Amino acid sequence: MIRLDTISKHNGQRLIFIEASAALQKGEKVGLVGPNGAGKSTLFRMITKQDEPDEGQVLIDRGVSIGFFSQDVGEMAGRTAVAEVMAGAGPVAEVAAELAELETAMADPEQFDQLDSIIERFGEVQARFEDLGGYALEGKAREVLHGLGFSQEMMDGDVGALSGGWKMRVALGRILLMRPDVMLLDEPSNHLDLESLIWLEQFLAGYDGALLMTSHDRAFMNRIINKVIEIDGGNLNSFSGDYEFYEQQRALNEKQQQAQFERQQAMLAKEVSFIERFKARASHAAQVQSRVKKLEKIDRVEPPKRRQTLSFEFPPAPRSGDIVANFQGVDKSYGSRVIYNGLDLLIRRGERCCILGVNGAGKSTLLKLVAGTTKPDAGTVTIGSNVKMGYFAQHAMDLLDGDLTIFETLERAFPLANQGSLRALAGGFGFSGDEIEKYCRVLSGGEKARLVMALMLYDPPNFLVLDEPTNHLDMATKEMLITALGNYEGTMLFVSHDRHFLAALSNRVLEITPEGIHQYGGGYTEYVARTGQEAPGLHA
Repeated sequence: MIRLDTISKHNGQRLIFIEASAALQKGEKVGLVGPNGAGKSTLFRMITKQDEPDEGQVLIDRGVSIGFFSQDVGEMAGRTAVAEVMAGAGPVAEVAAELAELETAMADPEQFDQLDSIIERFGEVQARFEDLGGYALEGKAREVLHGLGFSQEMMDGDVGALSGGWKMRVALGRILLMRPDVMLLDEPSNHLDLESLIWLEQFLAGYDGALLMTSHDRAFMNRIINKVIEIDGGNLNSFSGDYEFYEQQRALNEKQQQAQFERQQAMLAKEVSFIERFKARASHAAQVQSRVKKLEKIDRVEPPKRRQTLSFEFPPAPRSGDIVANFQGVDKSYGSRVIYNGLDLLIRRGERCCILGVNGAGKSTLLKLVAGTTKPDAGTVTIGSNVKMGYFAQHAMDLLDGDLTIFETLERAFPLANQGSLRALAGGFGFSGDEIEKYCRVLSGGEKARLVMALMLYDPPNFLVLDEPTNHLDMATKEMLITALGNYEGTMLFVSHDRHFLAALSNRVLEITPEGIHQYGGGYTEYVARTGQEAPGLHA
């Protein structure tokens, strides 16, 4: 369906692709992987003809429809979320727009003298809308939006009033409703909660078109894809199988390449040693010459490329008292919506509590109550003795000073720290060399999240309160964070939609329900086994 034929592409001085080839066949579900900046977005732009390769060609079979979802959703306003999603559905969307205009015209007193012709036209357009399956389409649009977490009220409200994250869900809904021959999805799992993520997983598993997607969520990727295309040093390498198979295969390939490289290096060293030893002897001149020629003809084996591995270790935090946080009779409402009524909850030292609950259940509110950024309407939230809290909130990334560099931001936060320790901290979170001189205003979402985390974790708290800490993080940073938090000796209270993160770090689950908080010992994996569901309200 789509072929990339020996493509080469430069971005300024930087070579992104060099004579790279790959193909996307009918029915394939492909994960596109590679480090940040490897060229994943460039590849999407070339397939959608927003960009051209410098050499080679991108070949697309005639008549193939392509739907492309990217993080850059553009402006949306003036229509309902349902209308916006339906607007991506081709001719039926244009007919729906005319139908809406005619409905308005029929109710307009100033157009009363044209009412007969408007009604006649309305009948024609309505028949056309019905023929195109328009009424069924609206039902499907609502189904898609419901799956992505929208309430009826949000579906029928102006899309312009929605936050950036919800607008992204609308943009994603457009592509899903369109059901093109090929879907290109760039990070569709960002901005989704656990319930929406699992719904999307099931939708894509049942989609019969071809799919090419990127995602930093390994569980999501693993359940959908049957092939991986890896961007590696300008090449495109294909692997049949899911993400787990790709990781195993890549590790095996690197091991074999390293062994080949070492064998060749040993052989070369032996040959060079012989030449050095006998080059001055006339009796060995022919042998020396023969070996020199042999060395010139040998194809050199390259060592495997060393991938940057991030590592951060928590300095030991001071020990807190046994009771870390205590909720007693807490009430919390927003307007007429009651979130908590008489909540009693105890968080003890050493617990790693993950919070689950359907959209709007009050997960972030619970964290804000603990952090003190929101006050209860009644009751008390008491923080225990010797508790030093670190709170990671989504809005923290917006509070970074854009006119400071990464290094200046760290220096301002820790004026007494020596430069070496701050550089080591920055390196542990993926800012090495000149990168620490980048200004905060030019940082990506992932880079901002890493910087906020570095600020929070340098002077270690003994109680971590984390609201979606893995949003925007790539897989390498996520793995580093899981490893570091796995060795952390303090207490944790967190919300995450990443099942790998939940399973690796939780030892207690707090599920928020309308009847109150249900508690499960043993962490997320045990919760799934006991309830038969991966998220509240969704059955496995």
